[in-house]
Amino acid sequence: MKKIAVILSGCGVYDGSEIYEAVLTLLHLSRTGVAYQCMAPDIEQLHVINHHTGEPVEGEVRNVLQESARLARGEIISLADANPEDYDGLIIPGGFGAAKNLSDFALQGGDAQANPDVVAFSRAMHEAGKPIGLICIAPALTPLLIGKGVTCTIGNDTGVASAIEQMGGKHKNCPVNDIVIDAAHRVVTTPAYMLAGSITEVDAGIARLVQAMVDLL
Repeated sequence: MKKIAVILSGCGVYDGSEIYEAVLTLLHLSRTGVAYQCMAPDIEQLHVINHHTGEPVEGEVRNVLQESARLARGEIISLADANPEDYDGLIIPGGFGAAKNLSDFALQGGDAQANPDVVAFSRAMHEAGKPIGLICIAPALTPLLIGKGVTCTIGNDTGVASAIEQMGGKHKNCPVNDIVIDAAHRVVTTPAYMLAGSITEVDAGIARLVQAMVDLL
C-alpha cells in the first residue's frame, strides 16, 4: 500500500494547521485507499492565538508536535524521526502554522527561511521524484522546500504571489476549487482557505489535489 507523509504545524488556523484542511486531506487519502502518517516538528510554536478573539495569549507556550497530535488523534511522529524512504509522497496542509512554525514567512515574507527538518524531508522527497502537495498558504514555502523555478498557487493574493516570485518560485492564479500541477517537478497545489468561503469549496480543491497526488504515485 502506498503511504503519504502529512506534515502538520499545530492545531488551529491562526497558529497551527488549518483543521478543516488537515482533516479533509486525511479523509480523501483514506477514501482513495492510501495510507498516511502524520508528523510535525518537535518545536515551540511562534505564539499561541486565542481562536475566539483572534488575539495572542501572553505568556502561553505550546509545542507544535503536541498540538498536531490533537489532529492526528495521537497517531503522530516527530519529523526528526521520519525517514523519507518510508513514504511515497508528501502533503502539507495550510493554516498560519505553515507560515509561523514550519517557516518564518508570516514575519519575513520574501526573505523567509524554513525549518531545517521540514526542508531536509521535503528536499529528500523531491530528489527521489516523489510527489509533493501543498495547500492554502503552504505553497508559499515551495521555493524554500523544493527549490527555485517550481510553479505553484495560493489563489490570487498579489502580495503572497510577489513574495513567492521573490524567493524564486513561479505563481499561477487559480480558483478555489481547482489545482495547479507542476508536472516537471511533481508538485500539486490548491488555494483552499486562501480563497474559500466555505468548507465545501475547500473540499473540492483538496479532493482534486489528493487525486492528483494519487495519480502521480
